Amino acid sequence: MVLPVRGRADRRRSARRAARWRKRSLLREFPLIIVVALLVALVMKTFLLQVFVIPSGSMEQTIQVGDRVLVDKLTPWFGSEPQRGDVVVFKDPGGWLEGDHKPSDDGPVLGAAKQVLTFVGLLPSDSEQDLIKRVIGVGGDTVECCDAQGRLSVNGTPVDEPYLAPANPPSRQPFKVRVPQGRLWVMGDHRDVSADSRFHMGNPGQGTIPLSGVVGRAFMNVWPLDRLHQLDVPSSLSSLARAPQARGTAPESVGVGPVPMEPPLVMGVLGILPAVVRRSGRPPE
Repeated sequence: MVLPVRGRADRRRSARRAARWRKRSLLREFPLIIVVALLVALVMKTFLLQVFVIPSGSMEQTIQVGDRVLVDKLTPWFGSEPQRGDVVVFKDPGGWLEGDHKPSDDGPVLGAAKQVLTFVGLLPSDSEQDLIKRVIGVGGDTVECCDAQGRLSVNGTPVDEPYLAPANPPSRQPFKVRVPQGRLWVMGDHRDVSADSRFHMGNPGQGTIPLSGVVGRAFMNVWPLDRLHQLDVPSSLSSLARAPQARGTAPESVGVGPVPMEPPLVMGVLGILPAVVRRSGRPPE
């Protein structure tokens, strides 16, 4: 049997039908692609990795204003706890941040769309009550400043702090605290401007933060590219022996000065363009 030879007009009609079919197929699949992308972003934000934008200078020079740090949110799910020297992101334990959020002037449609994208992490949020600091003491530690040489000590051992901002002493306010079990004593690397544990000893927890409030460990500065580097743990802190556990010892403080103010971190999911984060995020204060 001899098949009829298709003419040029038939081939053109077939090509147009195929193009229309591909277009309809793409339109049908596009909503599914969007849903899958949103689910992947939500899973990453909730369980795996998250990028935070740094709005203040409390961690200079280690982390500067406008830097993006990558935070590991996975290992805490397996029982890993922050150690001395780790840089951690944590929820405001209460009273650390000012409630100075400005009302949005977005319309109802744009506002709803932004809320959805913020929820899954595709837009940064300026309402997240997150902070970033370095862990100096863990449960059972006694942290004190300063000794005769002006050094901070943990469990009586002076600590070398090469990460401090230039011209910053370990602390201009003397203090001594014993960290309760299940809590952390945290301080910024730029001690003169950091509203850290020293300045909240009158709050519940007496300046310490609960382990349950830790979002994750910041392990890399990922933006800008010329500041790409790993956030190493200083050996002067990581090599310290664990303090023996003691019960019934409450923190005590000496001579705490005025409380500096810090804006909360702005969060976003890994992979979002820095330009998008810059436009959508809260400006540094």
